[in-house]
Amino acid sequence: MNNTSQVTSRDGTAVEFYRSGNGPAVILVDGALCHRGFGPAAELAQELSPYFTVYAYDRRGRGRSGDTTPYAVDREIEDIDALMTEAGGSAHVYGISSGAILALRAAASGLAITRLALFEPPCTAEFGDPQEVKDEHSRIDELLAAGRRGDVVEIFLSYVMPPDVIAGMKGSPAWPALEAVAPTIAYDNAVMGDGTVPRDVAGKVKVPTLVLAGTESPEILRQSARALADATPRAVYRTLDNQTHTSAPQPHAPILREFFSAPDLR
Repeated sequence: MNNTSQVTSRDGTAVEFYRSGNGPAVILVDGALCHRGFGPAAELAQELSPYFTVYAYDRRGRGRSGDTTPYAVDREIEDIDALMTEAGGSAHVYGISSGAILALRAAASGLAITRLALFEPPCTAEFGDPQEVKDEHSRIDELLAAGRRGDVVEIFLSYVMPPDVIAGMKGSPAWPALEAVAPTIAYDNAVMGDGTVPRDVAGKVKVPTLVLAGTESPEILRQSARALADATPRAVYRTLDNQTHTSAPQPHAPILREFFSAPDLR
């Protein structure tokens, strides 16, 4: 089954999703700026759909989903809950980057997540400068208030891309689409909190959990992933060879298929 549809979240926000494949339900939770039209979800859904019913959705404020104000992280958890109801009441969940922390918070809230997989949760303040992260969040809020969306996108992309790549993107058709979802970077900042490992949240997650990192990603991201795995009671940490934070998603599919299909984590 392949179709695009909508669910209505608890606060009335329409959340659009694309469903593909057959089998146990898997919900993909994107990281910052990404949605079904930009980012890894569409390709990853294609890789997983021979084995699972995959739900790739536009997080609120992105793509074709709505954006009811005021924003709160709990509203995004309710969006995942609405998708899980659509999927039959429970699902495996895979969260990417800041979406990994959102997925973690959803699992800790008590949603019927059966297995949880997380890729490179960027808890970089834990191993870097917490004040620098706080200042960056404040700067983004100031720029958004001034309507300088392009500057916000450029700042965010500078975390994961070299300047020449960003310069090339500015003249591409993708740039206006990125500017359109720039306000949601503040949403991801809210999801991340102070940027450290949310051990109090992780400790509440009781389901089998897989935390992944790429071997070619910055060490600070691998440290974040390992620390989050250590803080989550039923988690294991694994690496993906030759992968970075922005690599193509196809290599993720085999390890996710193995994890989501396994009879038990340990």
